[in-house]
Amino acid sequence: MTPTDPAPPQSNDTADNPCEIAIRDGIATVTLNRPAIHNAFDERLIAKLTQTFVELDDERDVRVVVLAGAGRSFCAGADLNWMRRMAAFDHDENLRDATALAAMLRALYALSKPTIARVHGAAYGGGVGLIAACDIAIGTSNADFAFTEVRLGLVPAVISVPVLPRLLPRAALELCLTGETFDADRAAEIGLLSRVVTDPDAELARLVGLLAGCEPKALAATKAMLRRDRSGLSMADDLAAMSALSAEYFASAEAAEGIAAFRQKRPPAWATGG
Repeated sequence: MTPTDPAPPQSNDTADNPCEIAIRDGIATVTLNRPAIHNAFDERLIAKLTQTFVELDDERDVRVVVLAGAGRSFCAGADLNWMRRMAAFDHDENLRDATALAAMLRALYALSKPTIARVHGAAYGGGVGLIAACDIAIGTSNADFAFTEVRLGLVPAVISVPVLPRLLPRAALELCLTGETFDADRAAEIGLLSRVVTDPDAELARLVGLLAGCEPKALAATKAMLRRDRSGLSMADDLAAMSALSAEYFASAEAAEGIAAFRQKRPPAWATGG
């Protein structure tokens, strides 16, 4: 797939497993595994990813979740053969598939553990939705992105939910309306990527090392805190709620251990390798 050809690829892969999961030292790596078609979505991959994210959230030994793509691309959007089937569906059948995609993005966004997208190659349509649903996103300089839906007579409706809070409003308007392909530097400028990296494996190791040194419950609470809905809240009410949250964690056994470890210049018991 080239930057001038935003059309989604056709399905011709025969992989038994549309995504692979590897867990090592508390790090779960979820790899989209349809490389022959640039890891394009179909209903099977969406269902597998949803199940995987839900199960990983319940896995106590998993501290960080990394999302990656096999082959030349991260995820080039929707599988063309799947889209052709959907074009023949009635409204209720299409609503079922759209709801399934929404549930998958929600499961990724709602993970209580930190999530990192490792992006390379093409990231189009639904692939951009995956990136936006992750907490941190790093991309190589060869990554390229596009909201291709309008060029196919479609609307990037479901993915807009995680995407729009990430993007600068003017950039979202331009890129969603034109379907134009943009590069990794632009993606970082508008907030889709955290940063562009030359060595993604080294950057992943650095980020994972930092996160592994943090207390899991505090990480989950911090994610929830950063994503809290403050609409309609007065500053006084928000400060009161955050004061209660701060007091709860200062009084916790994990904080006592963390502060003691800091004073004694040792890793806390809950740190990986601690």
